[in-house]
Amino acid sequence: MGLAVSPDITGFLKAWAGGDPQALEKLMPLVYDELRRVARAYMRRQRAGQTLQPTALANEAYLRLVGAAGLGCKNRTHFYAVAAQMMRRILVDATRARCAAKRDAGALRVTFNDQLAIFAGHDANLLALDDALVTLERRDARKVRVVELRFFGGLSVEETAEVLKISPQSVLRDWRLAKAWLARELHKSEGHES
Repeated sequence: MGLAVSPDITGFLKAWAGGDPQALEKLMPLVYDELRRVARAYMRRQRAGQTLQPTALANEAYLRLVGAAGLGCKNRTHFYAVAAQMMRRILVDATRARCAAKRDAGALRVTFNDQLAIFAGHDANLLALDDALVTLERRDARKVRVVELRFFGGLSVEETAEVLKISPQSVLRDWRLAKAWLARELHKSEGHES
């Protein structure tokens, strides 16, 4: 993901959490470009005709982050982890709204690229993915955090390990198990027997 390496980010996050409104003004130019880059990377995996644009996704994430009371991010990787969760919520909310507006028009389709392949050659419905993640969270919340950080947030294995305070090997194991579990659940949701 190439998280911004400016040492000022953590300082600005701490100052902002401490109630300094000027810290936010200094922080956002440092992180906004990264939010847009993550949004662009994620939206490239979406089906053609998607109405939500990367800049809109980044802007909405920014507005929700700014408006979040008591966000209390400890450092830049924690901030990007929270941003990844926000982007997931925004995409799911947008999909639900779109489906409600257009009954039978179909849901937003998420295409898993080779790096993130949950199963080769298939698209996964974002709402079904979100439902599966909610179910998985009841069983193993850490695996869901790994998926959010890697898939929605675009973090590397090392960055994900840093955010979750676990080893890169644990991230890889959780990532592999979560993908297999999600593939099985999404296959079931398509009406196939397992």
